Amino acid sequence: MYLLGEQPAYADQLINRLQSIPAKLLDGLAPCGEVLQFEGVDDLGKLLPGNQLFIIENGLLHALVDERPLFYLQEGDLVGLRQGIDLPSCRYSSEEPLSLLPYSRSDVFKHIYANEQRQELFIQYLVGHTALLSDALARLKQPEIRPSTGFQHFAAGEELIHQGDAADHVFIIIEGHAEAYVNGHKVGDVQKDEIFGAMAVFTREKRSATVLASEPCTVMVIPKEQFLSLMQSNPRIAHSLIESMARRIDLLNKEVTQLRLPDADE
Repeated sequence: MYLLGEQPAYADQLINRLQSIPAKLLDGLAPCGEVLQFEGVDDLGKLLPGNQLFIIENGLLHALVDERPLFYLQEGDLVGLRQGIDLPSCRYSSEEPLSLLPYSRSDVFKHIYANEQRQELFIQYLVGHTALLSDALARLKQPEIRPSTGFQHFAAGEELIHQGDAADHVFIIIEGHAEAYVNGHKVGDVQKDEIFGAMAVFTREKRSATVLASEPCTVMVIPKEQFLSLMQSNPRIAHSLIESMARRIDLLNKEVTQLRLPDADE
């Protein structure tokens, strides 16, 4: 198996070791049939019997998980282990000639379990592949909010952000309640789980309002660069922010309408 994309430093050595293990596992066991030949295949799993395992003798087999290319298998790799439990869909395809040597699945496992050394090799094979795939997941996974982002605590009456300051962070109230003021006038409330301070990050302007804790608050503080990255990678955060802004705009529209009503009566 070889992962697509950036490889960790240890990968080449581990991959070379893993490539050599299937032949050792099957040493002394006879194939259950003739070599299978394919000129090219779109979905190999549909063509292979479920009671067999295969060694790739020649060719390259691409693996797509949920139709996303993740890794490929090459000469010496073992094919057909993904059976027996519900797993994410994995489609194997090849655009070049492919040769597979078949073995009885039940005979393979009997052969492995009959010898402690082969058992240990098989465990190493499975653990090695798990390590490679775990590393790939860590490299593909988008950044998340981490505790290192920071939590701050504010007493009632303390400022969470100050009007006119630079916008270097975005905030989420984890516990508590706060109020927003512009030029000393209250313009809204900030509820638990609400994202605030993002507008100035987007516009790259100074803070347009002061936010005061109306009761003791615990606040998650997110650096602006990390927040912008999260917005791109996590649509749920963007959706939550849009909902929050929509509520505030609606409240401001109502307040403006109420302020204009006396003028209309005159």
